[in-house]
Amino acid sequence: MEQYDIIIIGAGPGGLTAGIYAGRQGTKNLIIDRDLAGGIGREVPEMENYPGFESISGLELIEKMKAQATRNCDLKEMEEVTEIKKNDGEYRFTVTTVKNQYQTKAIILATGSSHRHLDAKGEEEFKGKGVSYCATCDGFFFAGRNIIMVGGGNSALQEALYLKNLGANVTLVHRRDEFRAQKHLQNMIEEAGIETILNATVEEIKGEMLVESVILKDTKTGELTEVPTNGVFISVGYIPHTELATQIGVNLDESGHIIIDKEQKTNIDYVYAIGDVCVGLKQWVVACGEGAVAATSAFHDLKESH
Repeated sequence: MEQYDIIIIGAGPGGLTAGIYAGRQGTKNLIIDRDLAGGIGREVPEMENYPGFESISGLELIEKMKAQATRNCDLKEMEEVTEIKKNDGEYRFTVTTVKNQYQTKAIILATGSSHRHLDAKGEEEFKGKGVSYCATCDGFFFAGRNIIMVGGGNSALQEALYLKNLGANVTLVHRRDEFRAQKHLQNMIEEAGIETILNATVEEIKGEMLVESVILKDTKTGELTEVPTNGVFISVGYIPHTELATQIGVNLDESGHIIIDKEQKTNIDYVYAIGDVCVGLKQWVVACGEGAVAATSAFHDLKESH
């Protein structure tokens, strides 16, 4: 069984940064991801707030980070971790994947999150037939067509702008009376002439073979309105992936995120957590910072344990 000093589970921005920092400390490290490196970071159409880049796509930035990380540590993609077990002795954990088993002295959980669903009638039925959670993946098919974009945060507004730039006719639907997104993005929505419907939820997605309309419910009056549309893009937050964390007794907060201290430590010795799976701001630059802190914390803790 191959042994490592630090195993990082998840190869998103935080996991890759942790790999870069861990490798430069001279430890033997492995990053494992159940998918391709980058996770949902690969779907970001355009970032204008990542330091050093006026504008860059998530995919482009991930490729740069991946190249840097793999110079410093091993990376295994498409290898899902199914179990973590605590051991006695120096190699405190056994990490089991669909392909292999590894032992490690420390673990950094960078397991990220997945798209939250609306749980509206017809949502599952029309997934891939007009319902999408990724503007970058599917937006191209909707040039010149009508789209409902559901959500009110930064991601929803960024994706609405991206879809508009592709030539789609976009209407933003949000359940509250104002957007949560940065003012800068709200101004861009206004300038782009994107129609907005506030205080509305999607109750049902309808169609024959493909999406043809949505039923919107006014959150104040309860009134239902049918709006014709060719597509429904959904960006209403994320669900943290904490299944592995709970296996080994890591504490979560009431929203289901991992609780960490300033050094990214969890309540379990030699287990650290970073990025979207943790309590805190869901931003690429934050995940990277946390990756650097966790790798450094793990290095110091391992050094002190000898």
